Amino acid sequence: MPTLRQLEYLVTIADTQSFVEAARITNVSQPTLSQQVRALEERLGVRLLDRGPTGAVLTPIGRSIVVTARRMLSDARDIVALAARSSNSVTGTLKLGTTPTLGPYLLSPIIAELHRVAPGLRLHVREGIPDDQILELSRGNVDVVLGPMPIAGDGLTIEPLFREPLHLVAALDHRLAADDLLTRDALADYSLLSLDPRHHFAKQAAEIAEAYGMKIAPDYYGTSLDSLHQMVASGLGLSVLPSLYLKSDVGGSVGLKVLSVRGWRRHRSIAMAWRKQSSMDAAFRLIADYVQSCAHRILDPIASL
Repeated sequence: MPTLRQLEYLVTIADTQSFVEAARITNVSQPTLSQQVRALEERLGVRLLDRGPTGAVLTPIGRSIVVTARRMLSDARDIVALAARSSNSVTGTLKLGTTPTLGPYLLSPIIAELHRVAPGLRLHVREGIPDDQILELSRGNVDVVLGPMPIAGDGLTIEPLFREPLHLVAALDHRLAADDLLTRDALADYSLLSLDPRHHFAKQAAEIAEAYGMKIAPDYYGTSLDSLHQMVASGLGLSVLPSLYLKSDVGGSVGLKVLSVRGWRRHRSIAMAWRKQSSMDAAFRLIADYVQSCAHRILDPIASL
């Protein structure tokens, strides 16, 4: 029978299309990796990879086997996680994927509180593009994802948590900053600074720009919310920033004016997702509860009293 380690080598090669990169990720030498994959092919009696000078490409049967191999590796990790849990508490290490437009401004107080109520639980936080994180979740490379909706994927449990208001911001000396209440027409033709288009946040910014007659500044994509903050404060243009960022110690609103726009009701919905029938379902629901309660306390402290 194939070993889990051999299947892990095959899946990693499929993801990287490179023996060199796969060997680095799996922490073995390239000859060892190649030898184990050939042994797997001999044991199965089929060729799994087409090897060439530019890398490795899965054969049709190789693609089908990788799909099953991913599921087997995910199940194996769940078995290990299940064994690590005690009967009375949530324990073990969870890999939590999140987006850089959310994680740094929400997770710090949550992690501290989770450690208090579940001291045996460890969170390994990985930031990335939302769509990439869901792909990593389906592959079993992360255990749970916290990010903006929409989230879609076969075999996933998706738990909506809260809605986060979005705010239009400008530099303190911007011409629009002097008005207490702006109309939709007042925003027409202004430049709106945004993130890399791969971010869900950038897609929402594009929708807002279209709705209010603004235009996305094509030459000034931010790399983070902090970079948007800095560009806006320097007078480069307007932007949209989420409430959790503006309220956080690591973000904030220094140098910014939050603009009031008539009829403005913009928000994003945040959810958690994990693989269905996971052995760590209890841990994920515990985290979801604390994320939800902590976010509500930050966004509406009076209502949370």
